[in-house]
Amino acid sequence: MPRNFKEAMIFTCLMCGMMVFGMSIWNLVVSNHFSWGNVLSGYIPGFIVAFALDTILVGPLAKKVAFASLSKIEHHDKRWVKIVAISGCMVLGMVTCMSLYGLIFNIGLAGFSWPIYGQIWLTNFIVALPLNFLIVGPLARFILGNLQKPLPGEDIVEDFDNDEELPTII
Repeated sequence: MPRNFKEAMIFTCLMCGMMVFGMSIWNLVVSNHFSWGNVLSGYIPGFIVAFALDTILVGPLAKKVAFASLSKIEHHDKRWVKIVAISGCMVLGMVTCMSLYGLIFNIGLAGFSWPIYGQIWLTNFIVALPLNFLIVGPLARFILGNLQKPLPGEDIVEDFDNDEELPTII
């Protein structure tokens, strides 16, 4: 997990980059518009919006909600419980915002309707949740773990056996 601002930015870039890529492919397949050209043309704007939302709005809010919820459950001090809580809140927030972004980006405000948004939200949530928990999150943590160097006084980068540690930046 990220231990400082630099690592948090690397982790955020990894998560946003892979989630935008995966969800772009998914949405283009579902809408029968898949082509690598369409994926690439929407990737940069999607990544910029996702990164901004993650760092400015959804990330801070998701962490507040997750940590407030964690204090009310048993085993809230376990690292995997923190990861599940934060990732779950992030998926809810990012799917909510990025589904709206995708709808407006592709059909404009004139074509917006709540029933279409609801259908897009549900379809995206069903794919984003396992994508985040099973593929992107573990892969991003693995990559970050291989990039991290032990802090002064540490033998290893991260001790997953020590659940007493509460990282200040997750």
